[in-house]
Formats: sequence, C-alpha cells, structure tokens
Amino acid sequence: RFFCRLKQFRRLATRYEKLATRFNAFLQLACAYIWLM
Repeated sequence: RFFCRLKQFRRLATRYEKLATRFNAFLQLACAYIWLM
C-alpha cells in the first residue's frame, strides 16, 4: 500500500530527477509526507 501511495507522486514514478541525490532527497520528502498523513 505504501508503494502505491509513492507512485502518486509523478516525479518519483517517472524518475523526473536525473541526479541520484535529488531523486533520493525527493523520495525522503515524499516518505515523510506520507508518514505524517
């Protein structure tokens, strides 16, 4: 269920960020957002 909620963020699903550090930063931000909801 958690991964389905992560796929709602288009930037994560399509790998919009090309740099690994930016992708990881947005992934952590999205995880924190889901965890707080």
